[in-house]
Amino acid sequence: MMYKNGIEKFIEIFKRSNLSISKFASLIQKDRRTVTSWIDNISDIEPNEDVKQKICTIFRYPDFIWENGCTGDEFIKSITQIPQKEVRIIDEDYTGRLKYIIDLEKNRRFVIQAQFPGPMYRDSAVKKVYRTKTNLEIEALKQKRIDQMLKYDYDTTEWYSIKSVLSFCFASIGNFYTKEEKIKVLELMYELFNNNYNKKLFLFDSFSRKIYGTETTYISINVRQKVLFFKSPIESVFIEIRNKNLVERMHKYYSSPIEAPSHVNFLESVNIINILKDAVKYNNTIIQAYETINRTTDYGELFYNNLSVDLQKQVSKPKLGQKRN
Repeated sequence: MMYKNGIEKFIEIFKRSNLSISKFASLIQKDRRTVTSWIDNISDIEPNEDVKQKICTIFRYPDFIWENGCTGDEFIKSITQIPQKEVRIIDEDYTGRLKYIIDLEKNRRFVIQAQFPGPMYRDSAVKKVYRTKTNLEIEALKQKRIDQMLKYDYDTTEWYSIKSVLSFCFASIGNFYTKEEKIKVLELMYELFNNNYNKKLFLFDSFSRKIYGTETTYISINVRQKVLFFKSPIESVFIEIRNKNLVERMHKYYSSPIEAPSHVNFLESVNIINILKDAVKYNNTIIQAYETINRTTDYGELFYNNLSVDLQKQVSKPKLGQKRN
């Protein structure tokens, strides 16, 4: 059963409660006849918000179980899983961490990436990443994750700092990608995100609020399950947080045009990725790439902020009418 509407979910919750109709009706403060009409599928009028809220309060279910996107296995998991502490340490080997990410990001993901490109795009272009030996299970899991996110209808929202994108394309230190690998990564991301509303790419200016920039780490937010995790400084450890208010606040911060850091609209981000791909392909400098972005888009100012003081003296000033989000 997919549990696509409120009545189907109501019936399942009633069955699992092991309560009589009278007792269940008294708990949610509805008359027995109304409850029976839902249980027997006589009425097609869904329980109202007050009833849904009472059920969540009484049985300690998360509010999102009534959302349209919470169906099937995700709904069952949400009403049966044992409540967990708000903070959990995930200390696993590489295989365990991969399995954890694949499970949590199974249907959708909303991530703030520490570096450009994300691991999936990197692994598609560069087969050997770690100096240590790998094994067949790890390679199979990595491929499973790649296949999952390459699907056209996979829902992903990804945030990268402009600084990390420019470093990937032009940095001379700490950059171990060949020219061919850079082009392959940029082409892959352009093809995935271009004209695909299931996938959104945002480039944000990490210097928009602090003179020396803001640093971030990999953060994955699942607002439906009210959980987020991020990578700790220790390679093998993830920190999982299930504080509803914090998760919703983090999600709102990066999904609100007003609260989010200055950023490039997701439609224009794809075009800028294409501009940078051509810059790498034709051996253009970062100055030439900036001039093209400033001339052909409304986001030159955000890229200007990421140039060094010396480079800013060598390029055109951002044109008037620049956008910040």
